[in-house]
Amino acid sequence: MSRVVTVDQAVAEAAAVLGGARDVTLLAHIDPDADALGSALALGIALRRRGARVQVAFSSPDRVPESLEPLDALGLLVPPARVIAAPEVLVSCDAAEPRRLGSLGRLLDTAGRTVMLDHHATNPGFGDVQVLDPGAEATVVLAHRVLVEMGAPIDADMARCLYAGLVTDTRGFRTAGPAAYRLAADLVEAGADPAALTRTLMDSHPFAWFEGLGGALERAVLEPSGLLHTTIPLADVRRYRSEEIDSVVEVLRTAVEAEVVASVMQIEERRWRVSLRSAGTVDVAAVATALGGGGHAMAAGFTREGTEQDVLAALRAALAG
Repeated sequence: MSRVVTVDQAVAEAAAVLGGARDVTLLAHIDPDADALGSALALGIALRRRGARVQVAFSSPDRVPESLEPLDALGLLVPPARVIAAPEVLVSCDAAEPRRLGSLGRLLDTAGRTVMLDHHATNPGFGDVQVLDPGAEATVVLAHRVLVEMGAPIDADMARCLYAGLVTDTRGFRTAGPAAYRLAADLVEAGADPAALTRTLMDSHPFAWFEGLGGALERAVLEPSGLLHTTIPLADVRRYRSEEIDSVVEVLRTAVEAEVVASVMQIEERRWRVSLRSAGTVDVAAVATALGGGGHAMAAGFTREGTEQDVLAALRAALAG
C-alpha cells in the first residue's frame, strides 16, 4: 500500500534531499515560462551557493526566452546536450507530466533521486518525492516553501526568479490569494523590483509585433458556442519571439462574449500547439486532458497533429463532450 504524504511532508522530504545533495540537475518543461524557469533557477542559485554542482536545463526550444534571460544570474542554464546523463538528484519544475520534460524526461530513469515540484491539477504524480499542490498559485510558491525548509536565505537574485513566476502565473495577481500577496511582499523586500520585472515579462513587445498581432486578431472567429479562436501560422511563429506568440491568447481572453479562448499555433507543417483560457464556466484542463494535454481549470493547453480544421474539430468535440 502506498504511503499518503501531505504537501508539508513532501516539502520536508524535498528539502532534505536537496540540502544533502552535491550534484543537482533542475529541469523546466518544454517551452519554459517564468514559473518553470523561476522555480528551477531560484532553487539552483541556493544550491550553488551551498557548494553543490548545479545545472538548469530544458529540452526545447534551442534558447531561453529573451525576457527570462536576466533571471539566470549565475549562469546555471546549460543546453540539453550538456546535461549529465545520471545526476545525483533530478528536480522537475512545473511539468504537469513526464512528457512535458521532452527528451530530458529520460533522466527520470537515470537519476539517483528525483523530486517533482508542480501545481497542475492534471499531474498524475511522478518522481521519488512529489511536491504537488494544485492549490498553489504557482510552482514558485512550492519552490519557496522548499527553500524556507532548507533554511536558505532568499537574496535578490532568488527573489527576482520567484517573483517572476508568481506575477506571471497569477496574471498580474488577478488570480492570487492572500498568501501569494504576502509572498510577493516578502520577495519585494528581498530585492525583487515589481515594475522592472513586470514590464520585461508582461508589458514589452517590439513594434514589429503589432503587424503579427493585427493578423491574429483579423483571423479571430467567435462561434455561437462561445468559443473564440485564432490561428497563428508557422511563418509568424518563426518570425516572432515566444513572448509575442504566447501573448495572443491573453489579448483574446478580454472578449466579454467568449466562454473559451483558443490560440492555435502552428509549430510544424502538421503540428499545432493550442493554448486555452476559460472565462470561468468551462474547465479547460479537462478539455486539454481529453486531447492529450493538461493544465489548470482556467488555463490549459495541448499539442495536436493534423490540419488546422482537424485541430478545431477535435477541440469543438471535446468542449461538447
